[in-house]
Amino acid sequence: MSGEQAARGVGSPGGNGDGRLSLGVAARLSRYLQVLTQARKMGRETISSQELAEYTHVNPTQIRRDLSAFGKFGKRGVGYSVESLIVEIRRILRTAGQHNIALLGAGHLGNAIASSDIFADHGFTVVAIFDSDPAKVGTDVGGKVVRHIDELDRVVKEEDIVVGVLAVPGGAAQQLADELVRAGVKIIFNYSDALLSVPPEVTVHTSSPAVDLLYALYFYLA
Repeated sequence: MSGEQAARGVGSPGGNGDGRLSLGVAARLSRYLQVLTQARKMGRETISSQELAEYTHVNPTQIRRDLSAFGKFGKRGVGYSVESLIVEIRRILRTAGQHNIALLGAGHLGNAIASSDIFADHGFTVVAIFDSDPAKVGTDVGGKVVRHIDELDRVVKEEDIVVGVLAVPGGAAQQLADELVRAGVKIIFNYSDALLSVPPEVTVHTSSPAVDLLYALYFYLA
């Protein structure tokens, strides 16, 4: 089973000596990017390290250290340019450009994901939605026609899909993960509660609201 792997970075700052960022740096940069993206949607042009700290709960000194390791982005008394920092962090994380997603599952969760701009905000586009339920195949979900899962292999290659999102019950997750792997997908985002077994070259990220709540509760009670 593959867990979250280190994100690819540039140069050696905050890295592991092989051109990759450490997990800690990659995780923090991703959190900064999330806040910056929301700030841009709110019309913000600049943001300070203190404001980033308030939204990410990362010490402002750590934020400045993380960012200064890759260049000089901010100005004292002014802060960081939101747009410029978004571009730079996406470059550091190597996520610039568009990355295509296959969404598996056209139920309530799949509908919510397909209709949200949570992925689009960061350059990820749901280009194909799949389901095995004949009642869902052919219907419109988030502006996309739901395809049958039998088309997965062909569509992954035609659309250059790099990420598979599993919005399915746990009992179906492993089989669909296997199909994504066979199709050549290297990153799987798992919304089910299943523990997925995949080859070491495939990265799996499992999103669990229960785990996130337990994590938050621990710090509330500590």
